[in-house]
Amino acid sequence: MKKVAVKKGATCMACLECVRACSQAFYKEFHQDKSCIQIIEKNGAAKPMTCIQCGKCAKACEFGAITQNPKGVYIINKKLCTGCGKCVEVCPMKVMVGGEGAKTTKCIACGICVKACPMEILEIVEK
Repeated sequence: MKKVAVKKGATCMACLECVRACSQAFYKEFHQDKSCIQIIEKNGAAKPMTCIQCGKCAKACEFGAITQNPKGVYIINKKLCTGCGKCVEVCPMKVMVGGEGAKTTKCIACGICVKACPMEILEIVEK
């Protein structure tokens, strides 16, 4: 399974370059709420939250819009997505974007955030 992960022992400086790169790639604007990677504060430190490719979103989708590709990445078929938001609600990492009638977006492990990180703390891994 292919996914974005934080390198072990790496420290995030919360510059938001990964967030910027993701939101601009999907939505052509920098908006923290439109990024499939989020930076949260946990125990006084910045922590990147990434999609763990768990499949809970696919199970929640009543329309079959979310399927797993051969690399193990869950992807959204925009033609089947109704924007109901049920997948967004069940995401344990809170990194899905959409709902309320808008087509949902999720991490597709494209690596844009990895390339954007000046600290090089993100990586694409195969699990």
